[in-house]
This record gives sequence, structure tokens and C-alpha cells, in this order.
Amino acid sequence: MNRHNAPPVVYPLGRSHFLGSSLLALWLAGLLAVLFWFHSISQFDWRMGLAFSAVLGAGVAARTRWNHPPSGQLAWNGEAWRWESPSYQTGSTEQELSVIADFQHTLLLQLENKTGASLWLWLERNTMPERWLDLRRAVYSPHKSASALQHDLLPDESSVSPDLAVSVSSAMHPVEVPRIES
Repeated sequence: MNRHNAPPVVYPLGRSHFLGSSLLALWLAGLLAVLFWFHSISQFDWRMGLAFSAVLGAGVAARTRWNHPPSGQLAWNGEAWRWESPSYQTGSTEQELSVIADFQHTLLLQLENKTGASLWLWLERNTMPERWLDLRRAVYSPHKSASALQHDLLPDESSVSPDLAVSVSSAMHPVEVPRIES
């Protein structure tokens, strides 16, 4: 059984091509739906204008997000996750990390601090391929607190009977050892 946490890793957040492709595909689907609607009724009214405005507004918002991606890095110090960026209080609090989606070369993660504020991060392998497997190990490894990592394999001597063998795990039951008399 592994008694150690994953080693520390720092992974930068880069522009996500997967997210960009997904947003473009969704925007094109919305545009095609509005164009098909217009073609089927052949009448332009206020509802059609509102639909076109919504699709164009969504396209502008997606393009703005693509041109100005969030910058920073996700850091695992061996015990806790931190988000470090110039616009955020660097490493000020420990945060809870959740995997929302895993596409092997792309991860969608949710980072939530103790106050409940969350940050959604798209991380891709091509940002830093040499650290990708380290990041995945840290994301998926079971995390143990420092106190849980420090434990003794041998129980306290006062609680051990000389007739019992020592069990290594708490799931194991003590076994009686027969005495050999000479």
C-alpha cells in the first residue's frame, strides 16, 4: 500500500485548443440553427433579430475569452493544491480539486477554495508535455494528510500480548502463535 502522496508538481495554464474548438463548434451549431430557422419561415421579425443578436454576442464573448486566456499555474506541493497567478493572491489558501472531465490529453478541473469560490481550468498536455504525467499522478493519487502519512507499523508494547503475532494492518486480525516448550 502506498504511504506517500504524489510528488510536487507545478503546471502552467495555457490556451486550450480543445476548449476553443468546442466553443467554435457550439457557436457554428447555434448560427446554423438560426439560419435554418430563418430559411424555414422566410420572415425577419423581432424574435429573429434577437436570435441573431444572441448568436453574435456569444461569438464575440467566445472570441474575447480566446484572445485573453487566464494566466497562471496550478501547483501541488505534496499536500495541497494552490492556484498561482498575477491577478490572484498567490497560494494564499489551500483549495479542493475535482476532475470534471478527462479526455486523456485534456483535463477539465474545478478548483474550489474554502469560501466556495470556484475556478474552472482546462489543462492540456501540449502546454508542458514533460510534466503532464506528473500532473495526472497528482490529480488522481489518493491524498493523505501529513498525520496520516506518519504511522507506526508496530503497536504500543503495552497493548501487545507475548502470545500474539503483530499484525501490520488494522484490517488483519491477530493470530495466536503456539508456544514451543523445550
